[in-house]
Amino acid sequence: MNRVGRSSWTKNWLLQRDQFCHMPLLREIRENNPDDFINFLRMTDPVFHRLLALLTPYISRQDTCMRRAITPEQRLVATLRYLATGRSLQDLKFSTGISPQALGIIIPETCSAIIQVYPVYEVVKMA
Repeated sequence: MNRVGRSSWTKNWLLQRDQFCHMPLLREIRENNPDDFINFLRMTDPVFHRLLALLTPYISRQDTCMRRAITPEQRLVATLRYLATGRSLQDLKFSTGISPQALGIIIPETCSAIIQVYPVYEVVKMA
């Protein structure tokens, strides 16, 4: 009987999330192109940071001896991109460097946290 060799529990490029994800791009456009930042996340940088500060206690995770945790900023950006674009989790994994399985957990958790910190939805009237 031939045994198939075990595969790795995660892909190497997913382990190098910081190098291959959209976060370096986001930092660049945050500093140099505020309009592109708004287009990318559908909100201004100050609004993003205010939301991140409110959500961080709800969406932070601890590093383990096996791997580094996905940061609150990465979690929020992945969720906002999903909500803004409607892309599939399989497609979103390439720009976020986060597995579709993890995205399937992160996005609902982050949406629930947003509802917790902003429990009342206000309708803004346009002039």
